[in-house]
Amino acid sequence: MIDLHAHSNMSDGLDSPTELVQNAAKAGVTTLAITDHDTTLGWDEAIIAGRQNQVRIIPGIEVSTRQLIGDNRSISVHILAYLPDPKNLALVQELEKTRLSRIERAKKMVALLAEDYPITWEMVQAQLPEGSTVGRPALADTLVSMGVVPTRSDAFTSILHSHSRYYVSDYSVDTTDAIALIRGAGGVSVIAHPLIDFPAGASMTDLPAEFFKILIGAGLNGIEIEHRSVPKQAKQWLKNLAVKHNLITTGSSDYHGIDGKDNRLGENRTEPAMLQRILDQASGFEVPL
Repeated sequence: MIDLHAHSNMSDGLDSPTELVQNAAKAGVTTLAITDHDTTLGWDEAIIAGRQNQVRIIPGIEVSTRQLIGDNRSISVHILAYLPDPKNLALVQELEKTRLSRIERAKKMVALLAEDYPITWEMVQAQLPEGSTVGRPALADTLVSMGVVPTRSDAFTSILHSHSRYYVSDYSVDTTDAIALIRGAGGVSVIAHPLIDFPAGASMTDLPAEFFKILIGAGLNGIEIEHRSVPKQAKQWLKNLAVKHNLITTGSSDYHGIDGKDNRLGENRTEPAMLQRILDQASGFEVPL
């Protein structure tokens, strides 16, 4: 069973890299990608745990990007980077820029939240291992620990959603630039959970074909189609697009821990032939045995 999208507590997951791999083994996952947001800090621990638990580890990153649509609208796009060189200077510098922006954003959100809740930056830091990528989930976990909300999901629904007065946007690299960076680092780029905001009942003709044309032109290697957040009415369109452009297609859980999200390890899977295409195209990092 191949699951190519999962998070540890090096970003917004709740499991340590070791716990993540152990839970994958328990779920019957034999190949797992660790894809924390904008960091490779969990790779080494996950690789060691993989050897101990007979789980093949595919090191990756979920890169935060933003793509301009039309003249005045931009959207958040997450790109999964599989097997890039973790020491590639251009990629390292861009990831560090993103992580620093995430810290400043989180501090600003804490300041806004502190107007209504007794929250501090130190309380948020206590939720995270040293060096891990800071995101809204850390704020959510802090609110849970304070008793403000019962779960992380409740925090996002009621307080930390993108239209909340506490929400602050952050820096993200342009999506096409990110794809070029990943390719330059020997990695394989796959767009994560596309069209998650595509409205139910919308026409297939409303799908942003021009958006995908731009990404494919920039060198996008694949599309994560089998994911619980990808709308059912969009999946066949995406599959047809992948066939037309000979793109890799993947299926993944996007697991964040038992109490992180409802997503469960192995709930969506990648076909072995598609994993092999990733391995064949990657040159930045050798898959550990």
